[in-house]
Formats: sequence, structure tokens, C-alpha cells
Amino acid sequence: MPAESPVCIHWFRRDLRLDDNAALYHALRSGLPVQAVFIFDRGILDRLADKADRRVVFIYRQLERLQEALRKTGGSLDVRYGEVKEVWKELLKDYAVKAVYANHDYEPYARERDAGMEQLLKKEDVKFHTFKDQVIFEKDEVLKDDGKPYTVYTPYSRKWMAGLNAFYLRSYPCEKYHHHFYRQQERKLPALSSMGFRDAGYVFPAETVSEELLRHYAETRDLPGIAGTSRLSVHLRFGTVSIRKLATMARSISPVWLNELCWREFYMMILWHFPYVAQSAFKPAYNHIPWRNDEKEFDAWCRGQTGYPIVDAGMRELSATGFMHNRVRMVVASFLTKHLLIDWRWGEAWFAQKLLDFDLSANNGGWQWAAGSGCDAAPYFRIFNPYEQTRRFDPGLKYIRQWVPEHGDFSYPQPIVDHKLARERCLSVYKKALGSPETS
Repeated sequence: MPAESPVCIHWFRRDLRLDDNAALYHALRSGLPVQAVFIFDRGILDRLADKADRRVVFIYRQLERLQEALRKTGGSLDVRYGEVKEVWKELLKDYAVKAVYANHDYEPYARERDAGMEQLLKKEDVKFHTFKDQVIFEKDEVLKDDGKPYTVYTPYSRKWMAGLNAFYLRSYPCEKYHHHFYRQQERKLPALSSMGFRDAGYVFPAETVSEELLRHYAETRDLPGIAGTSRLSVHLRFGTVSIRKLATMARSISPVWLNELCWREFYMMILWHFPYVAQSAFKPAYNHIPWRNDEKEFDAWCRGQTGYPIVDAGMRELSATGFMHNRVRMVVASFLTKHLLIDWRWGEAWFAQKLLDFDLSANNGGWQWAAGSGCDAAPYFRIFNPYEQTRRFDPGLKYIRQWVPEHGDFSYPQPIVDHKLARERCLSVYKKALGSPETS
């Protein structure tokens, strides 16, 4: 039998914080005690091959922090593991649920999941309320004058920036209502081991960024050998920080960093309006490129053994830390798709497996940009020269020496392909598949 006291549930997903959280704020002001819930989705976790997956560990540690914070309010986080619908059937038996509150998620899987949840809850006469939280602008809030979605970043960013005002940046004062959490004894979190995972003792980036770094961000962001970026992408991915607070900070200190936050929302908007990009090229013609897909060369790329130091440094950093500098992400993606003529989806899947900050929209957008197949992508004849990229962005080889210490020794492999020949081959293959070179 469910508990007699009626409650509403806040369902944590990509919003793992108690402050400035849209759905949580509305739940806390609903007039009902709020029970906080998080579900480790078995359908997702069972597909993860690495049982020390950094993302699972990151989420788990954040849930421990949330539990500690909730304990101080007299409440408790209820964390469960299983198939989402089956877990919800249990929750509806365990609590007298009157309403469920959650924040929007824009990925195809999440949209399908939430549509199913809405049907399930409706049958039980439980209201399902969802809110915008992880972005400043969502869905149809930034459209062209004709009502169609943008597919080019620059005009999108102009309208995005023009609409950025106090209304959209206002914070939700959740802290004023923390006493509305449902009071119960602290519930134990399921052990990581019970879900088949383990904590390998990772060190994660801080969830704050200094004003000093942001003031110099424009000059330092492209240099992988120094700590010149915010490293907040994982916190944005899982909602451990508020996008509204970050955008407010960026607006007053660093327009260049604010532009990066805008790029994040542009790719989310593309995925929302054109969900087919998750499996296919945004530009259909690019689905006809005859990729070489050499498995040995792909393996060398994955392991950081291509003989191109800047590429190998990036791939080794990714495997070792779950992070790769954004400038280097562009270099390694261009190398895979242009130099080796390997399908961008292979690289996208490898990043999806390895990146701590993996976000479907950004990962897909970045890979399609590099391959030339995406909206507003680099034209296919623009091919990164790894040597030139090194000269410009790692001239002292600080980054390369950190991740490729054998660089310059006989043990370091020869280049897997000649740059000039690879470039000519790429241009020939793309031109033949697409008809004629692009001009923009």
C-alpha cells in the first residue's frame, strides 16, 4: 500500500542540483511535500561496456552530495535502478503521488521515454509537469522570421543574443522552499557494485570557473597546453550548475565564452527540429560518400598511434581522462573523416563511449561539422593540416610532450598516411560523391 500522505515527485535527470532548478522550484511551490527521485536507467547502463564508466561515477557522487543536502532538510533522495517504467510502477505503489515534476530533455530517447511516462501517469490520474531548465532558449523560442528553424549559426546567434534579457536569465529561488521536501528517514543509495559498476577514484573538474580565466578566455581557449578553458561541460551536461547563472556571468565578463554557450543551444535546437541527424547526415548527399572504413587505421586512431602527434595526444588524453580539448577535438575529427576517410559515425560513437561530457547534440553537431555533412558545417575542401594546427596552437609542444612522451624517438610510429596524398584523396572522393565543390 502507498504511504497515506499525498506527495509530488521531482524526478531528477539532467538537473542534479537543488538551486536554480525550474521543475524543482515549481514542485516545491505546489502545496504538496516534494519527494526527490533519481532513476539509474537500466536500459542505458546495461549498454555501457566500461564498468568504471566516468559518467556513472560522476552521477553517483553528485547523488551522494544531493542526499547529504536533503538530509539537512529532513528529507531524503530516493534512488532506484531498473527499467524506467517498472521503477515508476513501484514508486506509484510506494507513495501517494499526485503529480510528477521534471525538466525537459531534448534527445530522441528522452522524448520517447517521457511520452510513455505521460501516458502511464495519466492512467493513474497523476499529472506530469515539465519545464525548461537546461537551456536559455528551447524548441521554437528562437526561429527565423518565417517561423522556420535556423540551420546557420550566425543568424541564430544574433537572435539568441538579442533575446538574452533579465526575464530569461532570472534564477529560481529554490532555497526559500527547501522546507517543503517530504520528510522521511534517509534512504540508502544502491551501491555502484549492485548495478555492476565501480568507482575508480577519478578526479573531476570543479563546478566553478574563475573570473580571471573568463577575462582571458578569448586568448587562451585554443591552446591545449594550458588550462585556458572552463572545463564546465560535464557540469552543464548533468545540470550540476545552472545555465542561467553561467550565462549571466559570461554576459558581463566574456562574450566569447557566452558564444560557446550559444553554440551548445544551437546544436540542441538542431537535434530537436531535425532528430534524424542522430543517425544520418544533416545534408542527405553526404550519406553517399564511399568511406574507406579501414578497421586497422581506425584502431590506430583510437589508440593514439597515427604518427601525427597532435592527433595522438588528443586521443590519448581522451582515453586517459574522458576529456579532450575542443580545438583538438576538431583536429582529430577532421583527421578521421578527411585523412582516413572513415565514417564520422564511427568517431562519434567512440567519443560517445569515452567522453565524460558526452552530449548527443554537441557530439553529433561537432562530428558533422568536421565531416562537412552538418548544418553550417565547414566546407569539405577545408581540411585541417595537423602540422599547421600544431604550429599555431601548440608551438612549444607542451601538450604533445605531455601525452606523447616518445615523440621524436624511434619508437614513435611513422605517419599512417601522407598529409598531401590524404588531402588529394579526400577532395577527389568527396567531389565525386557530391558532384562539385561547395563554395561556402
